[in-house]
Amino acid sequence: MFCHFHFKLKQLVFKLLLLQSYFSQVLFTLPLSSPKVQLYSRDPGEYGKSNTLICHVSQFHPPDISITLLRDGHELSDSVLTDLAFKQDWHFHLTRSAPFSPSGDAQYTCRIDHGGKVTDYIWDPNM
Repeated sequence: MFCHFHFKLKQLVFKLLLLQSYFSQVLFTLPLSSPKVQLYSRDPGEYGKSNTLICHVSQFHPPDISITLLRDGHELSDSVLTDLAFKQDWHFHLTRSAPFSPSGDAQYTCRIDHGGKVTDYIWDPNM
C-alpha cells in the first residue's frame, strides 16, 4: 500500500510541475500591459467627513505590481488590499482602499509601481 501511495504522490508532483511550467510560459510570454487606474472615494469628497479612498487597478500584466495609498507623500497605514484576480486573457485586477477624512490642505495619491515604472494618481474630491 505504501508503494502505491508513493507512486500516486510522484504522479501528482509531476502533474503539478507540468502545470507550473505551462502557466509560467503563458504568464511570461504575454507582453507588458500598463494598468488602468481609477482613484475615487466611496462617497462624494466632503472635507472633514469620514470616507474611504479606493484605488482600483485593472487590465495589467504581468501581475507583479505595487499599489500604495498616500497622504502628502506618507503611506496610509490602515489600507487593505484585495486578492489578486485575473480574467481569461490573463489581465489582472486589484484594489487597495483605506479609511480617510479628507482635508483641504492634504493631497491624496495612489502610487503604482509596475514594470519598473512608478506613476502617481492624485485624488480629485470633485469627481
